[in-house]
Amino acid sequence: MEFFTMCVLAAGIGMALGTVGTGIGQGLAVKSAVEGVSRNPGASGKILTTMMIGLAMIESLAIYALVICLIILFANPYKADMLAQLAKAVAK
Repeated sequence: MEFFTMCVLAAGIGMALGTVGTGIGQGLAVKSAVEGVSRNPGASGKILTTMMIGLAMIESLAIYALVICLIILFANPYKADMLAQLAKAVAK
């Protein structure tokens, strides 16, 4: 039971850290893009394109964190044993 609990906690903490980092990165990217457009409105097309590509790369980090957390939760080789123990504990 403790192993399954630790897996759930690890997945939650991993996803939280992954999204905090990507959120900060996206905020800084948008801030810099807005500053760039305000200084040179003529270059807004190039800045917007570059920002969108950068945001897609940053967002992929959150998706990778999500995939790893889902693997920890659902591709766990001990999941069936833990669920059987949990069912026995609930039935008592």
